[in-house]
Amino acid sequence: MTRRWGIRPNAQQFGLQLLQVFQVGLTLGMTRTVIPVMAEADFGVPRGSFLLLSSFVVAFGLVKAGMNFLAGRLSERYGRRAVLEWGWWLALPMPWMMGFAPSWGWVVAATVLLGVNQGLTWSMTQTAQLDLTRPEERGLTLGLNEFAGYAGVALAGMATASLAATWGVRPALMLFGGLTTVSALLLARYAVHETLPWARSLTAPAAAATPQVVLSTRAVFWRMSGGDLRLMALSQAGLVEKFVDALVWVFVPVYLHREGLTLPEVGGVTGVYGLVWGVAQLGTGRLSDRLGRHGLNVGGMWLCGAGVALMVSGHGAVWWLASAAVTGLGMALLYPNLSAAVADLADPAWRGSAIGIYRFWRDLGYGVGALLLGAVAHFSGQLEPAFWAVAAAMGASGACLLVCGEESHQALARRARAP
Repeated sequence: MTRRWGIRPNAQQFGLQLLQVFQVGLTLGMTRTVIPVMAEADFGVPRGSFLLLSSFVVAFGLVKAGMNFLAGRLSERYGRRAVLEWGWWLALPMPWMMGFAPSWGWVVAATVLLGVNQGLTWSMTQTAQLDLTRPEERGLTLGLNEFAGYAGVALAGMATASLAATWGVRPALMLFGGLTTVSALLLARYAVHETLPWARSLTAPAAAATPQVVLSTRAVFWRMSGGDLRLMALSQAGLVEKFVDALVWVFVPVYLHREGLTLPEVGGVTGVYGLVWGVAQLGTGRLSDRLGRHGLNVGGMWLCGAGVALMVSGHGAVWWLASAAVTGLGMALLYPNLSAAVADLADPAWRGSAIGIYRFWRDLGYGVGALLLGAVAHFSGQLEPAFWAVAAAMGASGACLLVCGEESHQALARRARAP
């Protein structure tokens, strides 16, 4: 079989993967606005129990991080499509567990399944799309992937907030979540093709020409976590930027609701964050193919931190909408381009594992960030210090990336080194 690389020659499968990641985003987004706000009313989570409120995001982050770690290796053994399908099978009970939950523990357990789903499915859409595309399209590929996913997150957050205001939270979660997971499973099973042969075709010529070093999981993990400073800088930036998303998921809805916004208005603010993040990635991923990844990644870390600080520096719906937009734009600058930089630096033979390990560290940030934010809010007795802690962490992480990282786009890096 003759295989051609690029978005255009593989437009149908590339588009199906985008639809899959949009459904992944819908599955995640349906929990974003309603769960934190309903915690006290429906499940008796005490008003000041910030650590307990954070528990469902901690569970999500730890599980998703672990599944990201496994997903890369599993996909190299069993194929991308198989892992994608497993993720959707495991998601099927989640909406019903949330809908019929008799206690907060059921919500945490359902979030564990959500983490498994996200770790398997989102990782596979990215890996499969990178299998199909050319190196000079990686920024655009990941920009499109993240756009589709976070557009789904934003739209689902707004939709479930509106449905919950009309029908109630539990029916909204069951209807929206049930339709999303079933349709996604059917698409993965009957329409998506396996892309692992594309990745193996890239490594075969090199292996025939020279003996190929096969890296163990431990060796790839070491490279990503400290053995290669460039990859370590990307991994730590990925971990810290998830503090922002944990904040938006756990505390921003509660903060805005306490400040007087209605549930649909809260969904609007968090939706603007997700929409700006998602839509802007259509441009920022492609921009990194032209200008490079490094500057956009560092600048995005700092801009995102500034947006978080702005949110608690003023008052009013317009102010919060603008702050959310700034935060979303910062995320759009860094999010696809951190992943693209990992793909640039990883060999095709272990790129799936490298992406999985990067995503392990990145999504571990949900758990670390939620614990940090819960502890800061708990000991201070207020929500605002958690915002300032995230802003400071983003500033420090951006500085680490600036110093330890470098431009990973091969053509631009060669041009910069040329005399």
